[in-house]
Formats: sequence, C-alpha cells, structure tokens
Amino acid sequence: MSGPREDLRVRLIADLERALAQRDAAGLRRVRRTVHSPAGAHVDVDGQRRVSFASNDYLGLANHPRVVAAAVAAAHRWGVGAAASHLISGHSAAHAALEAELADWVRPCAGARALAFSSGYLANLAILTALAGRGDAVFADRLNHACLNDGAVLARADLIRYSHCDVAQLRERLAASPARTKVIATDAVFSMDGDLAPLPELVALADEFDAWLVVDDAHGFGVLGDRGHPGRGALAHCGVESERIVYMGTLGKAAGVAGAFVAAHPAVIATLEQTARSYVYTTAAPPLLAEALRESLRVIRDDRARHAHLAALIARFRTRMQALPWPLGASTTPIQPVVVGDNATAVDLSQALWQRGFWVPAVRPPTVPAGTARLRISVSAAHSPEDIDALTAAFAELSTAVPHAR
Repeated sequence: MSGPREDLRVRLIADLERALAQRDAAGLRRVRRTVHSPAGAHVDVDGQRRVSFASNDYLGLANHPRVVAAAVAAAHRWGVGAAASHLISGHSAAHAALEAELADWVRPCAGARALAFSSGYLANLAILTALAGRGDAVFADRLNHACLNDGAVLARADLIRYSHCDVAQLRERLAASPARTKVIATDAVFSMDGDLAPLPELVALADEFDAWLVVDDAHGFGVLGDRGHPGRGALAHCGVESERIVYMGTLGKAAGVAGAFVAAHPAVIATLEQTARSYVYTTAAPPLLAEALRESLRVIRDDRARHAHLAALIARFRTRMQALPWPLGASTTPIQPVVVGDNATAVDLSQALWQRGFWVPAVRPPTVPAGTARLRISVSAAHSPEDIDALTAAFAELSTAVPHAR
C-alpha cells in the first residue's frame, strides 16, 4: 500500500520524466559518447574510429609526447594529489612556478601576478564574487559563457546584459548605472561563434567609467597572440594592457591539460586568495598537472611551426567551405560554426557526418540562442590538410541533401 511519501516520490520522478520527454521532443537531449583512445585528431569513440572535430585541443597538446613525459615524471616526484586546498597545504613549488610563468607570459599589466584554479568555471565565479556584490553591476555581453553570468548572480550584483559586441549600447548602460563598482565581463573569443570581443574599445570604456574589465580568454589563450609571441592570448593579439583588466585563461583547451588561471594586478590576486570561495574551499589541482602545464607552455612559446600549421588549416577550411551554401561567420580562430538554425536539422547533419567518419557535434539551445542551432567545427594543429579536405568534401556531398538556410 502506497503512502503519501511514496506518492510524492512517484510524482517528483514523473515530473522529471515529463521534462525529459519535452526535451527529447524539442531535439535538445544531449548524449555522451565514450572515447577509448587519447585525445587527438583521430579517436576511437563508441567502438568506432572517427576524425574528431569535437574537441578544444586547438594545438594538439593533450597527447603531446613532451607534455605526457612531464606529467609522468611529475607523478613520480609529487604523487597524484595535492591533498589539500592551496591555503592549507596543497600549494606546491610546481604551482608557484606555473603561476609565475603564466603571469609573465600573458602580462595584462606591469607586475601582474597569477593564481591557479582547478577549472575556468571556478575561476570566473571567484573573479565576479570577489570584485562585485550587492548594489554593484556586472555588464555582460549576451553571448558570454554561462559561468560569467553565474558569477554575477552568485555575487548578487545587478546583471546588465548588452547586445553582442555592441560598444555603443554598453556605453549607454554604463552611463545610466548608479552602481559604485562596475564590472564589464566578456569572452575574448566567443565559444560558439569564434569571433573576438572589441577589447581596445572595452578597455577605453573601463577607463571612462572607472570599471573593471574581466576578460575570459578560454578560447584565445595559446592560440592568439602578437606577431612576436603567438599563443600569448587575446590581450597581446589586440595590443591591450591595463591594471583594470582581470584576465582568465583556461588550461584544458589549447594548453591541452586541465585547470585555469587568473592574471591581474597583485591587489586583485591577493583579494582572490583571501576572499574567493571557489579558491579558498577547493582542493588544489595535482602538482603533476602544473608540471605538465609548464611543459605545455614551453611548447606554446617555442613551437612557431605548430601555430603556422593551425593557421593554414583554418584558412584551408574556410576557403573550401566558401563554395558551399552554408554561410561562414567572421571567425578566423579554430572555432568554425556552421549555423543551420533548426535543432533537428543540426542533429541530422551531425549524424550524417558521423556516418561518413567525422565527429562534429550539434550545438543547440540553451548553449546557443534559439533558432541558431549549429555544427561547431574545432580545428586542431593535430589535424592534417587531408583531414580538412575530407571533412569539406563530406559537407559538399551533404549540401544538396540537408537544409542549409537559417
């Protein structure tokens, strides 16, 4: 005989099952695939060999022999865990060396320090909650990654969004805000479109309105840079430097390992160390990862041919897609979206590519705005020109069979 408690359990589960069914009907159910080989251009996934355009391993460092060797050697020296948070006993000499090297490499301002985090999500939560609070305002690009918005909400600041890369609208909203502390938050490279934020203009607005500028360079660090320093990231690419900049770089994408870091004026870093809950109350990442990242950073700094190869592959992809009916965005980064609009069409196209030997994920709302479902192609330095040619040939074959208008 069922009682009220059992009835409640059944109802709660039934509510979840109805919501899942609605997600299925809208073409929004996400399905994990299981990989059985190291990350790379060619992977074994769900028992099949596929050419992968699905990862963020932009420089092909996730399985680089030097990085792997550094991790193995560090495991023998340091073991496999940090065993405590950074402020208790988990901060090793490996972490300290990595932070110093990262701060020197990205240099958002003179004398900058860096702070290592276990993930970019935790880093952005730390930044927003440390710099903003009740009565303050965070001004966020509408296409920002979710963790920037979540950080503003967690800080209990006013979250004021502005149209994508619309500097004029942002200026109006900054001018209208009475908040004592203003924080402009933006992706540097937008993760689903691959375009760049107007960083010089944003620095100018931060100066004009006495605001912080938080730059999430998850997809620019290691890839973008200036002529003399490829890989230094979006700040170097755009030629900007300021004590107002709080820079977040992810270490699990182009750097090929895991984690993230914040680089900024020493006062900002000291504030994060003392007050950011997602730093203070999180076990430090294993020192072996820090040592692997130090080797990864050496490859990023020194292997110019790897950067040149990636740039050539991106140009090759864009040139060969020009003749096809899908419009290409303005991205010259490894993120190359093919926007098809309809959720089901995106899934069908992804599946058709899978059947032809390519792993290209369909990205649908809420990750992207409604009506802009797409295939997100990630080009990696691990790919060959032949991989690019084969993928674009498959797109050409499908161009008459799958709808392509937004």
